[in-house]
Amino acid sequence: MTSSNRYSFPINSLKKMNSQKTMPLGKRAIDVSMAFLGLAILALPMLLISLAVKCTSKGPVLYWSNRIGRNNVHFKMPKFRTMRVETPAVATHLLDDPDKYLTPAGNFLRKSSLDELPQLLNILVGEMSLIGPRPALFNQRDLIELRTKKGVHRLTPGLTGWAQINGRDELPIPQKVDLDEFYLLNQSMKLETKILLLTFLKVVKSEGVTH
Repeated sequence: MTSSNRYSFPINSLKKMNSQKTMPLGKRAIDVSMAFLGLAILALPMLLISLAVKCTSKGPVLYWSNRIGRNNVHFKMPKFRTMRVETPAVATHLLDDPDKYLTPAGNFLRKSSLDELPQLLNILVGEMSLIGPRPALFNQRDLIELRTKKGVHRLTPGLTGWAQINGRDELPIPQKVDLDEFYLLNQSMKLETKILLLTFLKVVKSEGVTH
């Protein structure tokens, strides 16, 4: 089965969607509330992850990457470091042998998505949302250009998103942007809730993670 067959909607129907749909005004309030709650509940696990990263490989606990935010504005996004300090600053799928760059704790942190938890801080300051397209790396020009062409760049990037639950790392860029566009045209509280629930299931099953 190809990635395109895993979509939960027909791509050809995109242009028929109502582009006037918008999220409730409370989206930002929900983001802030959930980020505060997440940081409070996960404070101890995040401390333990920090110790695991620090004790198993040299380098900082957090890796900060240059990412593209809403309206193509650059911002710094943190992750718990899962790669060795000498790893080239490119998307993981572009590395010749990603596994050789992983730290001892890196594979587990990536498969469980626990490396993403520091991004709750980005949500608090408004650089990210709980739900939205995953922020592109500053040098992913093909992804940035295609998102801009389809208007996806107007969205605040998210901790998780529609593309994340429909293939994640397995998706080629054009299909990923089609999914981002679907989210843009169909934002609703119902869709947000569906994405959150399916994200939880995908994380538990470690689906869609190739590196």
